[in-house]
Formats: sequence, structure tokens, C-alpha cells
Amino acid sequence: MYAMQYEITLPADYDMNIIRKRVATRGHALDDRAGLGLKAYVIRERGVDGSPVHQYAPFYLWGDAGAMSEFLVGGGGFQGIIGDFGRPAVQHWTGIACEAGPARAVAPRAATRHLTPMPAGADPTALVADALAGLGELARTEGVHTTALAFDPRHWQLLRFTLWETAVPQSAAAGAERYEVLHLSAPHLDEIPAGRHW
Repeated sequence: MYAMQYEITLPADYDMNIIRKRVATRGHALDDRAGLGLKAYVIRERGVDGSPVHQYAPFYLWGDAGAMSEFLVGGGGFQGIIGDFGRPAVQHWTGIACEAGPARAVAPRAATRHLTPMPAGADPTALVADALAGLGELARTEGVHTTALAFDPRHWQLLRFTLWETAVPQSAAAGAERYEVLHLSAPHLDEIPAGRHW
């Protein structure tokens, strides 16, 4: 499993209905994409849920690194983003675990992203073990659709991304970036193994 996200930060006076319309008309394009676990079409709006910016920030879970590469540089769809917004930096993380929540059967409407540094003096095995325990507990929380844990070994950073059925509970919002989900493409989400990926 590979997690991927790019963030397109938009002007403060940008009409976010333009992004809503874009997703409404184009969001179905990846509904049957080979190798894709999920794509969450997520946005943040300035002044909503603590966001300082307007941002379009799609998040992906890929089950196949080749499919991810084909999407980015093989003419598989990313050229549309480049054509409309320029070429954003694409963040990516190696997958550690993915869990289904009680609301997996319902279309999610919200998401959270937690980024946690892995300090140089800390034991990464212990940090990941703690994060896995937290992920398992979170996955049993009412309203969770899917939650995933991944890490960036270049910057030594843990990522936890969670999709929620409706509003994010306050207990899960602390320290998180919060998003609205406009659409979810999940053609092969059920093929991403549950639990730890080693």
C-alpha cells in the first residue's frame, strides 16, 4: 500500500464552488481505476474547521506502485491537474496498515490527517507499535469509514488518514487537518489487506 497526496492551495477569494463542480463532473473518472484502493477528493475552506486556506488536496491509497506511477507520469490522469493548476509537489508515504471502520458501507463526508514527526533519537519500532495500537482503537470508533497508517522515511514522519461518515468528533480533531470529502472513488479498497502490511 502506498499513500499519496498533493495540495493545491488556492487564493483567499477563490470560489470553492469551482472545485465542487470539477469533482462533480470529473470525480467518477477513477471509479474503476486498476491498482487504486481509494481516492478521496477532499477540500479545506478558509475559516472552516480551523483551516487557514482554501485547498484542494486529493488523497490516494494505491495497492500497486506501478499504477501510481502510470497515473502520475504515464498519461494516466495527472496531466489534467498539471494543465489546470501547474505541477504540485506530490507527497507519498509507504503503507504500514489499513483498517475498515464501522461505517465502511456509507459514503464518507469528512476526513482527518495527522502528521507526526519520528524524532531522530526515538526508536521507530516503538513509535510504529504505538501508532498501530492507536489505529486499531480508532478503527472501532463509530463513524469511521477507513483509517490508514503510513510513513515517510525521507522526513521520518508518520501519517494517519481517516475517513469519517459525517462530522469529525472533537476527540479525533485535536492536532488534525480536517477536510470535507466531495467524492470517494474506491474501486479496489477491499483488496487492500486489513491490518499491518508486513
